[in-house]
Amino acid sequence: MSTETFLEEAAARGFIFQCTDTEALAAAMRAAPIRAYIGFDCTADSLHVGSLVQIMILRLLQKHGHKPIVLLGGGTTRIGDPSGKDESRQMLTDAAIAANMAGIRRCFGPFLRFGAGAADAMMTNNADWLDRLAYIDLLRDIGTHFTVNRMMTFDSIRLRLEREQPLTFLEFNYMILQSYDFRELHRRHGVTLQIGGSDQWGNIVAGMELTRRTDGKHVFGLTTPLITTASGAKMGKTAQGAVWLTDDRVSAYEYWQFWRNTEDADVGRFLRLFTDLPLNEIAGLERLRGADINEAKKVLATEATALAHGRDKAEAAAETARRAFEEGEAAETLPSIEVPAGDLAEGIPAFRLFALAGLAGSNGEARRLIRGGGARVNDAPISDEGTVISAALVRDGAIKLSAGRKHHRLVRGV
Repeated sequence: MSTETFLEEAAARGFIFQCTDTEALAAAMRAAPIRAYIGFDCTADSLHVGSLVQIMILRLLQKHGHKPIVLLGGGTTRIGDPSGKDESRQMLTDAAIAANMAGIRRCFGPFLRFGAGAADAMMTNNADWLDRLAYIDLLRDIGTHFTVNRMMTFDSIRLRLEREQPLTFLEFNYMILQSYDFRELHRRHGVTLQIGGSDQWGNIVAGMELTRRTDGKHVFGLTTPLITTASGAKMGKTAQGAVWLTDDRVSAYEYWQFWRNTEDADVGRFLRLFTDLPLNEIAGLERLRGADINEAKKVLATEATALAHGRDKAEAAAETARRAFEEGEAAETLPSIEVPAGDLAEGIPAFRLFALAGLAGSNGEARRLIRGGGARVNDAPISDEGTVISAALVRDGAIKLSAGRKHHRLVRGV
């Protein structure tokens, strides 16, 4: 397989937003397999769908024989990336960062092949070098290559200041440390390409310039587009919260449902970005119209879920959905919550139970859902938010709650 095929397929699938020198990068990839990295700060104990474009481009890179490197930001998380932020991030303790890092590590296993082979993925932590930096040495050896004038031209800094939002001196240093990461990974592991979201362009270019100034080496940068839905919503967010990649946060069934609910206009684009299906097969699915587009959505949901949760769980989720929606069954494999049996015997107001079940983001949202006619209990609509739901409604060991046509929970007493 031609190493240049990576850039061709990445472009065809919609992964490329900017590249610093496409022709030179293509030549380098033709000459030999390269090493590329993406950094992930440890601000939560899992990644969500908003990070999936980055993971999928690393997967594509590995498919074409190149070595993907996952850089965990054990050091940079202590500062916080100001890119695209209106305010400073909450400072995390070292213990919280370590716990988040342990959780995030789990997100990559389903998508990347790790090992000691030439194209096997590698994971590293920038705390390994950043934690040992001496401040005066950093200022003398690295800081001299950065001018405030130049830094102010990059969106990550400029936009924050234009919005008159505070930018701490701590955050102002983030670009320097990310640039240091690029040079350090080039020195330690021969990394020649940094990939990031479009908001990382300035940080990536700064790292390239540092590597050129200090080491005389030519390295590359590539960014992916910001992914929003056709209606303009941010990718990976729903009314119920973030769509996390680990099943302790979001079950395989809920994950499948997220993709099944994709807007019609997004189906082809998401099939290209978030599945391994061949492009000619995707083109056929894109041609479906009307009610038939739902078949393409089911394919998207099953293929995307298979990558994150495994083929068996993906197909089980698809079957659960078919039974719940097409046959009206309260399938045993629907997501469930447990409530104290005593509370259920006494009865729980409907709005409170819908919020507890995660079918609404708050009690107020649950009240609006019920008043708007979007709530059902055991497939029967309810309109009174104060309706008491009790153990008398248990059927086959559970009570089925539904928000709209596609979000369901089973409530069990314990």
